[in-house]
Amino acid sequence: MENTKPKFPTEMVELPSKGLLYPEGHPLASGQVEMKYMTAKEEDILTNQNYLKQGTVIDKLLQSLIVTKFNYDDLLVGDKNAILIAARILGYGKDYSFNYSGEEISVDLSLIPTIYLEEEILKEKGVNALDFEVPTTGDVLTFKLLTGHDEKAIDAEVKGMKRINKNADSSVSTRLKHQIIAINGDDDKKKIREFVDNYFLARDSAAFRSYLRLVNPDVKMTFIYEGENGEKEVAIPMEAGFLWPDTRV
Repeated sequence: MENTKPKFPTEMVELPSKGLLYPEGHPLASGQVEMKYMTAKEEDILTNQNYLKQGTVIDKLLQSLIVTKFNYDDLLVGDKNAILIAARILGYGKDYSFNYSGEEISVDLSLIPTIYLEEEILKEKGVNALDFEVPTTGDVLTFKLLTGHDEKAIDAEVKGMKRINKNADSSVSTRLKHQIIAINGDDDKKKIREFVDNYFLARDSAAFRSYLRLVNPDVKMTFIYEGENGEKEVAIPMEAGFLWPDTRV
């Protein structure tokens, strides 16, 4: 008698980037990721004290749930956020309750809007590069959307600066230096760093970050709160109960 193991149930998750920024032939270029449902194995990950202390519990969880084979750090940040929402829904359902301003709020995670990448703003399909014209100078910045590789490099550089000067906070400028990949077609890294430190005016930097929020593929983790002073858009808190409603770790 043939010994066959039942295949675990999976779902296909749509990526906000639509796969447009991944190179041709890359598994993520399809615009979808296959994920399995949570089991007791993933619950062990969620309560692993080492992962919690290291701040790696989300990454360990998603790596365990993703069935599609690829380098996990290739994921765009916004695509990873969408996968995290899908993991929560597949594992514990779409309803997420939390306390905000003394009130118990319940959000349907399946209704959270997705900001999809628009192909017409790309320089070339399959290439992680977009353009932004600096309002004050007219310079054209070519930039990329950040991946896990970039986030790790940025974090390492910021921590390195902290070791040199514990009062230093270079997170904003360091992120810009890693995200901008060319200025008027010139990709010299030294010139890019000099531009960010000495010539990128605060108002132009703010305009650039506003444009990023507009075009960056992601999930919109906000809800409308109706308080005494009317409605306002508020970020959905990522509390322990988001990953595991019954946990108190």
